[in-house]
Amino acid sequence: MSRPHYHIGAAVIENTAGEILLAKRPEHLDQGGLWEFPGGKVEPGESLREGLARELREELGIGIEQAHPLIRIPWDYPQHSVLLDVWRVTAFSGEPHGAEGQPLRWVGAENLPEYAFPPANRAIVSAARLPHRYHITPDPGGPAEWSAFLQQLDKTLERGARLLQLRAKKLDTGQYRELAQEVVRRCHHHGAQCLLNSDAALVVELGADGVHLDSGRLQKAVQRPLEEPLWVAASCHNEAQLRQAMAIGASFALMSPVKATASHPGVEGIGWVQFAQMAELAAIPLYGLGGMEPGDERDAWQHGGQGIAAIRALWG
Repeated sequence: MSRPHYHIGAAVIENTAGEILLAKRPEHLDQGGLWEFPGGKVEPGESLREGLARELREELGIGIEQAHPLIRIPWDYPQHSVLLDVWRVTAFSGEPHGAEGQPLRWVGAENLPEYAFPPANRAIVSAARLPHRYHITPDPGGPAEWSAFLQQLDKTLERGARLLQLRAKKLDTGQYRELAQEVVRRCHHHGAQCLLNSDAALVVELGADGVHLDSGRLQKAVQRPLEEPLWVAASCHNEAQLRQAMAIGASFALMSPVKATASHPGVEGIGWVQFAQMAELAAIPLYGLGGMEPGDERDAWQHGGQGIAAIRALWG
């Protein structure tokens, strides 16, 4: 006899202060006492948007004004399976209140890891904490060129970059450590997070926010190189690499190339349709990389992605 399967609409609801709304599950229910993102079952004949709107109206007394897809997570529990279909709600009407008596709490995105959630919500927590753009630095050159590089970094951060990877493949270990220390300091000064495309031990040493594994280091990894809530990101180019990223507990991944790029002439992009197939498989936040331009994040959202990652298009 097959187990029941439920389609669940859930919402990461943001207020104007950038805080996320959480609701506490009643003690008598399955997973009782844990915090969750508001939502509920999509009824037969309802679209996801219709079902989510109904649930938020019934549970919280609010209407959806502006929202977009965030992440879809298939999950198997012992008694049933679910598909969590999560949208980010960035504007709403009404004042949220626990219409069913459930406690509510507005929480800063950076504080979400401090709360206890059902296991299936782990990837939603990551998606809620991540911005829709992941900035990757261009080659910084040698030490003589770092002053100009850091000026461009400051401009990028002042324009609102909140998640950045320091990618500097041509630097030796000592040079990378020296530059990374300054990049991390500047990112934190602007309220941004910095991932190092380097050894995970350097992340801890410099107080960075996570590590980015290129496809080579990803293939060699046998476990998560950093404890949560530090980020572990991974570069993927195919399904096998994406499965490896999930197997080691990566926080999020990049899939590339989505489009053809000038840096890799003759390499055809996988396109948004295949990207969507990878996003459906992933069940972790997935950024599109390769030929991305500002505004492409909307295509990424519509195809199951967290957003876009880029070097040239988002730098300076």
